[in-house]
Amino acid sequence: MDQGYLGQWQRVCARLRSEFGDAAYNSWLRPLKFEQIDDGMAHLQAPTRFMRDWVLSHYGERIRAFWQAEDSSVREIEITVHPVAGRAPVAGRVDATLDGTVGAPFAAPGSTPAAIPATSADPQALRMGSSLDARYQFDSFVVGKSNELAYAAARRVADTAQVNFNPLFLYGGVGLGKTHLMHAIAWHIRDRDPGREVIYLSAERFMYQFVRALRDRETMAFKQVFRSADVLMIDDVQFFSRKDSTQEEFFHTFNELVDQNKQIVISADRSPSDLEDVEERIRSRLGWGLVVDIHQTDFELRLGILEAKLARANVADFPPKVLEFLAHRITSNIRELEGALNRLIAHSHLVGRPINLEMTQEALQDLLRANDRRVTIEEIQKKVAQHFNIRLADMHSARRARAVARPRQVAMYLAKQLTTRSLPEIGRKFGGRDHTTVMHAVKRIEELRQTDAALAEDIDLLRRMLEA
Repeated sequence: MDQGYLGQWQRVCARLRSEFGDAAYNSWLRPLKFEQIDDGMAHLQAPTRFMRDWVLSHYGERIRAFWQAEDSSVREIEITVHPVAGRAPVAGRVDATLDGTVGAPFAAPGSTPAAIPATSADPQALRMGSSLDARYQFDSFVVGKSNELAYAAARRVADTAQVNFNPLFLYGGVGLGKTHLMHAIAWHIRDRDPGREVIYLSAERFMYQFVRALRDRETMAFKQVFRSADVLMIDDVQFFSRKDSTQEEFFHTFNELVDQNKQIVISADRSPSDLEDVEERIRSRLGWGLVVDIHQTDFELRLGILEAKLARANVADFPPKVLEFLAHRITSNIRELEGALNRLIAHSHLVGRPINLEMTQEALQDLLRANDRRVTIEEIQKKVAQHFNIRLADMHSARRARAVARPRQVAMYLAKQLTTRSLPEIGRKFGGRDHTTVMHAVKRIEELRQTDAALAEDIDLLRRMLEA
């Protein structure tokens, strides 16, 4: 082995250790073995496929950059899994492309290529389980009554290494800011305390990595990754539903991190108790800490979001009446609201027309029609009360007579099916009832629809009337 090249590798290792810290270095980089440099390619060996994929995804670009600083002729890094009985070597590679960015890892035929987060000039961004969106930070999050508690809790988690509540569980409908807050927490911790190991990923990605570790018989390496994190953040945990093996692994990972007093942040589209087909022991643990419901936005918050987006985009002279119109008409979620603003700006630039109310209605007619069709809980209550010939006040009353209770359950069921409101929000609209009452009503009506043809017909008729 050329001692000059070995010395280069040792200096690269020293720089990696300095940048990523002892914990990451000892877990992922120390086990790598230098083999040789051949025709501009540095060859390394890793003990397992899982470790090879993880190193390529999270540290490959930095290894190549540091090595190029030592020897400009090194253009690529290849990591080969050391052969074990019954398995051929598998290679992965990081290439220096013409513009100097990191390319996708090469995988041998029949193997699964590693996923690489979006390339960033800041190497710390590569330590996250998934790539982070630089737009999603605390200073770009607009706070209102519907999300102020979620924002305050997220800031508390990000501002201190002390674990005040574990887990922090954020839930709400689509496009209300859950993912924004999770990204903001990760970015803030990275900037404030780079030595803390933060892993952010979606529930789907957690499941994919776990299945791959099972397939490659590398579950111990998988466990080491997630159980050594200082902060573990999992988005959209409702996708664990009916994934028994993934739930089992998550359960043990959760317990291990809590025992070590490490922070866990979870998001979902519903509260822990409403996660269907998720084990009771997991639901109870998810409810241990602080559970925060992010409500639907109000007009003031929607208007504030639009104004903040215009300021970031540096768009001047946007008609205030158009902003107010958008905030009034597009109420479903923030993503649709921001998408509508983007469409208007692009339409104006492309066709050369000034933005006004007339142009807004023409350019967004499909989106406005879709929002016009959205049903409110009040409309559902009114239609159901009329159909079953009961008073509208009975929707909020404490009466339990079947002639009143059954229509009330039907209204709750339709509210769950036709609106984006969470179960607690629906419960509040029915006389301040608990979300478990709504959950029971939805389940009961679903059961009755299978056995009671007359009730099923009534519900279908009501649904067509409300959607018309």
